Amino acid sequence: MASGFDYDNAFSRNLGWTTEAEQARLRNARVAVAGLGGVGGFHVTTLARLGVGKFSIADFDAFDYPNFNRQAGAMVSTVGKQKAEVITAMTKDINPEADIRVFPKGVDESNIEAFLDGASVYVDGLDFFAFKARQLAFATCHRLGIPAVTAAPLGMGTSVLVFLPGGMSFEDYFGFEGRSDTEKALRFLVGLAPRRLHNDYLVEPNRISLKDRKGPSTVMGCMLCAGAAATETLKLILNRGGVRGAPWGYHFDAYTNRLVRTWRPGGHRNPLQRLAIRIGARMLAKSA
Repeated sequence: MASGFDYDNAFSRNLGWTTEAEQARLRNARVAVAGLGGVGGFHVTTLARLGVGKFSIADFDAFDYPNFNRQAGAMVSTVGKQKAEVITAMTKDINPEADIRVFPKGVDESNIEAFLDGASVYVDGLDFFAFKARQLAFATCHRLGIPAVTAAPLGMGTSVLVFLPGGMSFEDYFGFEGRSDTEKALRFLVGLAPRRLHNDYLVEPNRISLKDRKGPSTVMGCMLCAGAAATETLKLILNRGGVRGAPWGYHFDAYTNRLVRTWRPGGHRNPLQRLAIRIGARMLAKSA
């Protein structure tokens, strides 16, 4: 324990936006975050500064130099170190009292329920292309009645969807079942950002390849994700502020200074969504 650390003093500047009773609820709440790279590390450290006192975190990867442009724990001193180890240390440096359960092999069928045990909210930090783990995490949350938040970094903005207990499921919204990984990538991208606010300033489109699982990223997008996801998480834990679940979502783009709220009733079955998926598939076929 750090000498002189006191939870109430450390997070006292949250008060006003939260009450003392609400801050105590955040202190006792557990948030599960799978994936600690681009957005996940920022999710955990942002929530730790909010005063959330308990975490379940999962990642099997280690930091490397290509992570430097956007990942919270990526520094010269952490190259080669496990992301879960680094983010745990960073979180403990913010709140030495934090209760952190670490899943260093990631999440799979053997540990997903243990990972989500006691969680008030699940926050998605998985790599864009981690489809199997993402489907498993969201399906388990839906089955267990745990709200799940995903905030995707798109260009210099974020697109946010919340899946609420009893509401539309991840599968109903995106329609991944039985699809190839390339089509899952297309459906995920189209579903996250139906209005595509980020497209107009993509200066080198050839840097994106869903087939090859690669694409550009920015730290601005990742940090905006963390702020948006933490806000939704706060509202869910404190049961105030109102949270609109999928098929509602929103996309804020800092580069274009635009905010749009999206609504896709029926999810992937929505006629507009089906049209966007078909158009995207044709574009992929032409670029192949």
